[in-house]
Amino acid sequence: MTAPGAQHEDPAAAAAGIQVRSVVKRYGAQVALQGLDLEISDGEFFCLLGPSGCGKTTTLNLIGGFVAPTSGEIWIQGRRIDQLPPHKRPVNTVFQSYALFPHMNVRENVRFGLKMDKVAKAESTERVEHALALVGLEQFADRMPAQLSGGQQQRVAVARALVKRPAVLLLDEPLGALDLKLRQRLQIELTQIHRDVGTTFVYVTHDQEEAMSMADRIAVMSHGRLEQLGTPTEIYKRPASRFVADFIGDSNFFAATVDGDVATLANGIRVPCLRGRSGAATLMVRPESIRVGAGAPLQGTVLHTSFLGSYVRVAVETEAAEAPVMLALEDTADVPAVGDRVGLAWTADNGIALEPEE
Repeated sequence: MTAPGAQHEDPAAAAAGIQVRSVVKRYGAQVALQGLDLEISDGEFFCLLGPSGCGKTTTLNLIGGFVAPTSGEIWIQGRRIDQLPPHKRPVNTVFQSYALFPHMNVRENVRFGLKMDKVAKAESTERVEHALALVGLEQFADRMPAQLSGGQQQRVAVARALVKRPAVLLLDEPLGALDLKLRQRLQIELTQIHRDVGTTFVYVTHDQEEAMSMADRIAVMSHGRLEQLGTPTEIYKRPASRFVADFIGDSNFFAATVDGDVATLANGIRVPCLRGRSGAATLMVRPESIRVGAGAPLQGTVLHTSFLGSYVRVAVETEAAEAPVMLALEDTADVPAVGDRVGLAWTADNGIALEPEE
């Protein structure tokens, strides 16, 4: 008898790679996901990004089969899989905890899944050696997990997942337990591995820089909803909401009234903005987009400067915003002093009008 859900096929879903269709997930009265729709392309490095409790790990667990949707459908490569048990789905998962077997060496850990699947010894050996080479651990094959660093253990976990050649690799905050420099190095290694194998990666993180540095596309989530879906550049330069603008990078916000490509701030000063919405708005400008100019209409007083290596952060108090306006100046030779009066300016395409705060 065919397993529930296995008989359903959809060519459109195969083209998409992964489709999450109107998925709702409730835990009693709590709604973890509110009608989520996603399409993830075959071979894409896709990030689910958001704060704790936003629904990103729930989404990953739904794709992996660790929890079942309350309603909706999930498809992978043209096959409906939301009614299948985890071991019958073409996915594998890398967890933050690595979950390595402490009594097995690296080679045995990587081989474990193939042994369970009764893969022939010759093929199993070839696939294990290839997986170890992929993550650069050929020389560590006979070591025990306790003899490895955190980064090496993480690479063993990736090799163990990839050796089974899943259509989709799910990664649940796999670098969260590592220190910053090691995390940054492994981010590069994971993107290189992704390019080499071509498997679809679905990566969960709350770290915006991690998502921006690794993903082809990012789904920013909040309270079980999809706030915005796009490339890192699209999400950073054209955020769809104040939540996204605030969560991704640093931003300055001004209450404004917008008319075409002009925004009138709370103190009556008119500044340029990207043509789009009209009426009451929240104007968002990134710190690196603001320039200091004596004749600029928006004036303020420098409160503080901080040298941060590649740039200087400058805080300016103005009448147009409740919080100090933050600047990121790359030219460290032309930084105003604390107490100086300065004019602040930006181009129209760097002033983004968003829905006003309620």
